[in-house]
Amino acid sequence: MNILGLLRYHLSVNVVGNTFLRFDRFKFERKMKSASFWKNEYLAPPLNTSAWLKELISRHYLKGRYANDYGPVAWVTSGGPVEFLTALGYFVIYPENHGAICGIRRKAEDLCVHAENAGYSRDICSYARTDFGSVLSGETPVGKLPKPDLLLCCSNICQTVLLWYRVLAHHFKVPLIVIDTPFLYDQAQDHQIEYVKRQLEAGVEVAERVAQKSLAEKDLKRVAELSKEASLLWAEIMATGKNRPTPITAFDEFIHMAPIVEMRGEQFTVDYYRAMLAELKDRVAKGIGALRHEKKRILWDNLPIWYRIRKFSEMFGQRGVAMVGSTYTNAWGELAGMMDSVRPLESAARVYLHPILNRGTGHKLETIKKMVSDYQADGIILHSDRSCKPYSIGQMSQCEALGRQMGISTLLLEADHNDPRVFSDEQAETRLDAFMELLGV
Repeated sequence: MNILGLLRYHLSVNVVGNTFLRFDRFKFERKMKSASFWKNEYLAPPLNTSAWLKELISRHYLKGRYANDYGPVAWVTSGGPVEFLTALGYFVIYPENHGAICGIRRKAEDLCVHAENAGYSRDICSYARTDFGSVLSGETPVGKLPKPDLLLCCSNICQTVLLWYRVLAHHFKVPLIVIDTPFLYDQAQDHQIEYVKRQLEAGVEVAERVAQKSLAEKDLKRVAELSKEASLLWAEIMATGKNRPTPITAFDEFIHMAPIVEMRGEQFTVDYYRAMLAELKDRVAKGIGALRHEKKRILWDNLPIWYRIRKFSEMFGQRGVAMVGSTYTNAWGELAGMMDSVRPLESAARVYLHPILNRGTGHKLETIKKMVSDYQADGIILHSDRSCKPYSIGQMSQCEALGRQMGISTLLLEADHNDPRVFSDEQAETRLDAFMELLGV
């Protein structure tokens, strides 16, 4: 680390960058208050905290642009235990989050094609292909991604990430920490928790060696506490969707979830979600819904279709259908109660064993049924995601069970979360129209 690099980071991020982003947020907040800002007749104006979210995400990727000048950088899978890396001072990048941004910005297809031209099959997850395409071409809508000094891969979301991160390790020639999580058919057993904890302890040693710094217990406990607090706030934010009318939709959650995925363990993430929750509670108290006229309520299963979020949001809003929750966003809050900052590594071993994708389809069905009841949903759309087979397994049976046992309308919608080449607008709109007719709207 050199003095010139530190100076460049400080000036670019903390002086010029922060000043510009704060001013940009101020302008956006003023714009949101003008009478001409929002004229959508079906959707309520966005949350005021949306301006803050834009600042947080922009600052995160601005820091990433200069992160190699400042300290160690780690690339981590979305289900990876990040707290000990944050406590060691790593700047953390989640390729899946970056992939989602590429999807929203309509850049993912070109990056996937670049990866395919380099020999990677179209049958590989579109997040992985987006990442490979970005790494090989250097192209990204966020300016520049920092080179990793360390990679951390956790198998609790899928097996694809194991091969994906081996490719990255070979390309960047950096150490790879693999956290293997046994698949759970019930609650985790003590021996499974101990197995993962030992891997975490070994991972800490590798991370310390790369960072040339020892992990302080007080730092780890502080980060773990902030991570838990942010997760609890996120769970409360999603719970506001149980109100009628709902002050927030799953489409909003897909965007506002960025900090809980990529910036856990940070004070500013806690502050942001605390402000967002207060704004939502204020909307509930005033009877302000996310839709102008809420008629029916539905849930979403699986990852969003990133390149169609806005279109679907407006389509559903026009019909008065509020998507009040999703299993995907729920996954980032449902395990908050398991977190324990007093025993952070043991707690992490337990928490990162229990994500929805590391458990059986029966558990997922029970989760959906509980959400249908809690959110008073009239129907559910299950996104059969070509790129995420673990999340899509069992959905046909789940559709049948939900219709038979709970009497709600169900739709199995085939798509891909990041690759628009396997998505048909005409077919999707036809099926969605039929589904909404079943709902009676």
